[in-house]
Amino acid sequence: MTTRIVKGLPSTHGDHYQLNTTSLIRHSARTYPEQEIVFRTPSGGWDRYTYGEAYARIKRTANALKQLGIEPADVVGILDWNSKRHFELYWAIPGIAAVMLQMNLRLSPEDLGYVTTHSEASVVLVDETLLPIAEALAPHTPDVKAWVVMSDKPLSEISTTLENIYHLEELIEAADPEIEWPVIDETSTYSACYTTGTTGRPKGIYYSHRGIYLHTLSLASNISVRSDDTVMLITPMFHGQCWGFAQAAVYSASKIVLPGRYMAEDTSLLVDVMISEDVTVANGAPAIFQPMMDYIKTLGTKPDFSRARLLSGATEPALSLMRDFHDITGADIIHGYGATETTPIVTTNGPVKPSLRGVLTDDEKWDLKRCQGLPVNGVDIRIVDAEGNDVPHDGVSQGEVLMRGPWIIESYYKLDDDADKFLDGYWRSGDVGKIDKNGYLKLTDRIKDVVKSGGEWISSIDMENAILGHPKIKEAAVIGVAHPKWQERPVVLAVTVDGEDLPLEDINRVLIDKFAKWQLPDTVLFLDALPRTSVGKLDKKNMRAQHADIYKGNSS
Repeated sequence: MTTRIVKGLPSTHGDHYQLNTTSLIRHSARTYPEQEIVFRTPSGGWDRYTYGEAYARIKRTANALKQLGIEPADVVGILDWNSKRHFELYWAIPGIAAVMLQMNLRLSPEDLGYVTTHSEASVVLVDETLLPIAEALAPHTPDVKAWVVMSDKPLSEISTTLENIYHLEELIEAADPEIEWPVIDETSTYSACYTTGTTGRPKGIYYSHRGIYLHTLSLASNISVRSDDTVMLITPMFHGQCWGFAQAAVYSASKIVLPGRYMAEDTSLLVDVMISEDVTVANGAPAIFQPMMDYIKTLGTKPDFSRARLLSGATEPALSLMRDFHDITGADIIHGYGATETTPIVTTNGPVKPSLRGVLTDDEKWDLKRCQGLPVNGVDIRIVDAEGNDVPHDGVSQGEVLMRGPWIIESYYKLDDDADKFLDGYWRSGDVGKIDKNGYLKLTDRIKDVVKSGGEWISSIDMENAILGHPKIKEAAVIGVAHPKWQERPVVLAVTVDGEDLPLEDINRVLIDKFAKWQLPDTVLFLDALPRTSVGKLDKKNMRAQHADIYKGNSS
């Protein structure tokens, strides 16, 4: 469906002033040059510099890229952690009207090679520690003309099989310190990111300057980011643009913490720097926040995070995790929702609506926090049934979640057969959800993950989160497995805290108050770890394939 645009009386506003990412960093570096940016060093220590010093390097970096021959619309890839140089490239590359290609370090060389080739990236900047990935990638990317190594060491001390290599610091040192930033058409691509689904090739999402600028204003407003905040970028900057946190922090002139490389198995450094730098805003997934909480519980003196707003995405955070952060540290976990295709934030579940504060009980308020939240201003959300008809916002009727807005995609890059991904100008998320009478969105499943048993749907997400309420369950996944009588039955895959198996009755005991008896699982499997995708999400496709034959020949 083509949207009809009505032209009214022309305004006298500066509508020709283009929304460019450069404006965000220019303003804050000019107005808050003393504000700090704290970053992890290659040796594992910490260092800091200021917005003013960062901006000076950003200008030189932009000029260095131009000297390499980068021109408007050229694509420049980055292989790096959440580092100081990566932060600078977030501004330098799009600032010269080039495209910043976000390269997911967790992809296979074949898929990463496809992303690099499909995007036609001509230059790739790579952190020295990631040279093995670049070297494995190189045979799949014959069109990359230059590899730029990022390191504090001189190029003479770096060993690599890559050809046509340059050294970023040497290029910066030789570059002009001043630049006249071009005025870029705001509909031009500022960055590209590729989806990492479990089926098919990665699909390209190309974000405009206008889209990320407007997303920045929305995100900063919805989680109340200010200049007296300290924002830590936990979510990888190499995928989903770190959920727009770099831009929101700079727009708000907040102090920034860049934690570099860290492992999900050792998130103690994230907690330690939250304490030492007084971090008040951060982003991450339950897979990161849970081990952080596990570490916090070992501390003799518990940290005071009462000012902290922790935006949690990827999967629904368990109620027990949100309550632990609140009760032990004072931190508020804000449930957020979005996708690579949505830049990504489309809903947030912050403070309860004023109209509900004196109405809901404490338990009801906590239950409400399990919702994905209220749509942010600027994004339209529909819930439709299988025929594409809108369902009532009654908190019961379910359907697919559809979205449109200035930072929601209208097409995939160079993908001709994407018509089934859109409906009437809305992007089809593939998520099943419902909206209650107060406007809160609650996802109940992925369309492909919902368990269809006896003609009825069972929400795997709701069941997983209920199971996580068991004190001995560390991780849980629920999958639908083919059943000869019931079409599908739910199977629970779980990881326990102590590695010991639990009786099925123990699992069903935490479910009985929330699910009908016929919905309760018949089978639970205990594993050492749950399979996950390259971006840390539960890999249910893998799980379904591994356990597809559990009920084969079972007709009871």
